[in-house]
Amino acid sequence: MVSLRACLAALTVVIGTANARASTNLTEWLAAQANIQSWSADFVQTRTLKALVQPLKSEGHIWFAAPNRFRWELGQPPQTIAARTTNALVLVYRKLKRVEHYPLSGTETGSWRDMLALLEAGFPRSKAELESQFRVMSVAERSGKCEVVLQPRSAQARRWIAEIEIEFDVQNFSLAATELRFADGSTLRNDFVKPALNVPVDQALFSPKIEPDYKVVEPLKKPERR
Repeated sequence: MVSLRACLAALTVVIGTANARASTNLTEWLAAQANIQSWSADFVQTRTLKALVQPLKSEGHIWFAAPNRFRWELGQPPQTIAARTTNALVLVYRKLKRVEHYPLSGTETGSWRDMLALLEAGFPRSKAELESQFRVMSVAERSGKCEVVLQPRSAQARRWIAEIEIEFDVQNFSLAATELRFADGSTLRNDFVKPALNVPVDQALFSPKIEPDYKVVEPLKKPERR
């Protein structure tokens, strides 16, 4: 009869081997990020809230261009657009005919810097960049996917988002999903399909056209003193 100690020893070896393989996958995925010039995909967004019995699902599309340009479109046709231009983050709410403009200087700090880091979490350019903003809590491989759980280093960010999970394909290192786990217990998951790697992207996508009847506001701008 095989002893319990022998079974535990064998299980430890199996777990250790799996963890080592998963860590290698993470290292290789991070190395592959340096070769990404552009990436786009369709996605299904699933939002779970404690107050709702059924999760909310929406479809959308994302474009990314190195080093930090992105455009998220949610809804078909798009109802919400989030785009990073050369020097600003622009949020467009079509139903409300409202645009929020957040200037970027490259020296953002505090909660504003944390929000940008969370938006860019799926596209780190290096291991050093990832680890400067997040702690790697766990790495596991399941069904051909590597799942990486990250925790924001910023205590201020953790008051908003407890963890971020990133999933990628272990064969081609394509981003498969991201999941934000909020401090209130709700989650926001994006599952990506039909990815396109290093296909030329029209740079105009990252500067959304603003219709003349839309109201443009700058929420971070301090009101002028009178």
